[in-house]
Amino acid sequence: MFSLVFPGQGSQSIGMGKDFFENYDLVKDLFKEADESLGISLSKIILEGPKDELDLTVNTQPAIFLISYSIFQVMKKEFNLDLDNAKYFAGHSLGEYSALCAANYLSFSDTIKLLKIRGDAMQNAVPKGEGGMLVVLGSKIEIIEDLLSENKNNFISQIANDNSDGQIVLSGRNSDLEKLIHVLKSKKVKNIKLPVSAPFHCAMMAPAADVMERALSEVDIVRPLVPVVANVTAAPADNPDDIKALLVRQVTAMVRWRECVLMMRESGVDTLIEVGAGKVLSGLIKRIDRDIKVLNAETPSDIEAVLQKL
Repeated sequence: MFSLVFPGQGSQSIGMGKDFFENYDLVKDLFKEADESLGISLSKIILEGPKDELDLTVNTQPAIFLISYSIFQVMKKEFNLDLDNAKYFAGHSLGEYSALCAANYLSFSDTIKLLKIRGDAMQNAVPKGEGGMLVVLGSKIEIIEDLLSENKNNFISQIANDNSDGQIVLSGRNSDLEKLIHVLKSKKVKNIKLPVSAPFHCAMMAPAADVMERALSEVDIVRPLVPVVANVTAAPADNPDDIKALLVRQVTAMVRWRECVLMMRESGVDTLIEVGAGKVLSGLIKRIDRDIKVLNAETPSDIEAVLQKL
C-alpha cells in the first residue's frame, strides 16, 4: 500500500518540470491556467528565472504546487497510475495544499490563488530582517523542547518543523535566535541559520493566519475518498470544515512531518512516492524509517520506474 507525498518550500529550482512542460499538452495547459489565474508569467519564472524571483515566497509557493500537480496529473492521465491502493495523500507545509488539490478536495484554480495569497501573507506578516529560522542537526525534539522551556525567560523561539530524527527547524525573532544559537553552541549542538526572510510556522505568523482564514472562507472544499494527513495533527482529515481550520492553524503551528510519516507507516503504508521537484522529502523519510520504500517522481522516466516498483 502506498501514499503520495508532496514537497514544500526549498525544493524549487530554475527549469523544474521542464521535461513535462515540453512533452505534455496537459502540462502546458496547466501552466497557462496558472499564469492567467495569477496575472503573472509564473511559467516564465519557473522555466527561465531569475532565481531570486523564483525564491520570493509569493512565487515559490504556487510554483512548487504547479510542478507537483502537473507531475501528478501526468502520472494519473498519461501513465494510468492506479490510485485504488493509495491510502493517504500528504504534503510538507505548502505541500499540504498540493495534496489536497491532487486528492480533489480543492480545485486547481482555487489552490494556486490560495498559495499566492499565502505566500504574500507569510512574507509580509513580519518586517523583513526581524525574524528568521534555524535548523538544528543531530538532536531529538524532546531535547530541544526541554532547552526552550529552560530558557523561556531568556528568549522565545518555537519549533517550526519536526522534519526527522536529527533535523528540527526553529523560528523566532532574530535577536532571540542569536541567544538560542549561543545556548546550542555551549551544548555542542550543531545548528545552521537558514537563508529565509521570515519566521514561518510560529506565532509571529498570526497576521498571515488571519489572511488565510478569510481566503479559505471563500473557497469550497469537498470530501473525496482518500484522506489527507494534516501537518498540524499528524492524523488523517477528510471533513471540509476541519481541513479549513487545520490550514489556518498550519500557518502558525509546527509541521509534524516526522509524526506524519510514522503514522502512515503504522497504518500499513509501506511505500511513499514523492511527487514534485527535488528529493527533500525522500531524504527525510529515509532518516525517519529506513524500512519504508521511497520512490521519486520528478521526471517522466522516474514515473516509469515508480510504476514498475509498485
